[in-house]
Amino acid sequence: MFLPWKLIFQKTNSKYLILILTCSLFVFALFTITANQCSVDYYLISQDITSYEQTLDPEHCENILEKIDLYNVQCNSQIEILDCG
Repeated sequence: MFLPWKLIFQKTNSKYLILILTCSLFVFALFTITANQCSVDYYLISQDITSYEQTLDPEHCENILEKIDLYNVQCNSQIEILDCG
């Protein structure tokens, strides 16, 4: 191993090295998830649909329809429109 690397690892506490690597991995994972916004939106809409099926609130259904329309315009996949009637 090269002498500069030996000096760096001798000065660096292993706890800090693990903390830095963990934080870097977390930031990378967060960036990867938010980069694909369509999958996040799909998950949120499916959760809204599940909650609507329990309450059957017409106002909630209208809000979900707006989200579905926006999702269908922005993303390639299509979500079926709910029947609020």
